[in-house]
Amino acid sequence: MSRMAKHRSGFTLIELLVVIAIIAILIGLLLPAVQKVREAAVRMSCGNDLKQLGVAIHGYASASQDKLPPGMGQFTAGGNGYPGGGFFFQLLPHIEQDNIVRALSGAGIYYSWGSGGGVNGQTVVVKTYLCPSDPTHNSGLGPNTGWTVTSYSRNWYMFDGSTKALPSGHQATVSKYTIANIPDGTSNTMGITERYAYMSGYGWSSLWTHHVQDRAHWGYYQWAPVYGSWGLYPPQVGVSTNQAHPYYPNSGHTAGVLCLQMDGAVKLVTGSVNPTYWNYYCQPDDGQVLPGNF
Repeated sequence: MSRMAKHRSGFTLIELLVVIAIIAILIGLLLPAVQKVREAAVRMSCGNDLKQLGVAIHGYASASQDKLPPGMGQFTAGGNGYPGGGFFFQLLPHIEQDNIVRALSGAGIYYSWGSGGGVNGQTVVVKTYLCPSDPTHNSGLGPNTGWTVTSYSRNWYMFDGSTKALPSGHQATVSKYTIANIPDGTSNTMGITERYAYMSGYGWSSLWTHHVQDRAHWGYYQWAPVYGSWGLYPPQVGVSTNQAHPYYPNSGHTAGVLCLQMDGAVKLVTGSVNPTYWNYYCQPDDGQVLPGNF
């Protein structure tokens, strides 16, 4: 009796295999749920970044007689006569990054996109300008150049519709509207969308510090973090850096691309969005109203 009891106190090989199989099944069932929770958390973080940018746009307008931040503006430090000050640079004081602006002004160094420029010769990575789901950059730097990048792009139709001559002879691009007179209304117009920081298939990097040179770089240029100047192509969702095309919004989120509306709200737009409605969303003055289920 004692031998039989002792023999039966252990697990047989079949019993162990059954337990292992059950654990494997449970892991298989739980893994998608864990991934969904993780993606939801990352998407929330990205949405919070965009909300901060929405507050920054409205903060800029409040301090500038309702004017919107320019797509390509001007910033000259140290008397070098070189213009700069792209869209994301203009937002720095309104996302509590005015220390960057002060450092540039005080050091007499015009800000630049790459090494040798920036603050005290260093590139400046701004976390708010990076989506946690963007797999294409190296800790905020473009793999092809080592220059500082962003995962977001402004809507060209909103911020770059008009040009302005600068004293240096360069051109800037500015909005045709103020925050108070967007024809289609702030809730019907997209201001910022996601776009990968780096697209290896094209060697393009979206540099948040991209500035004005000898002409108005309103979006066709490979360094400009801007969407829409080539056309209104619908979002690419969950694509790799090789598949990502610079003419499209693209995102590492599996559910869709997050967009900041001009009223400060953040909307998730899926890859299956109706192209006509997407066009309405991007155009600030087409007179079209988005349907309630957009």
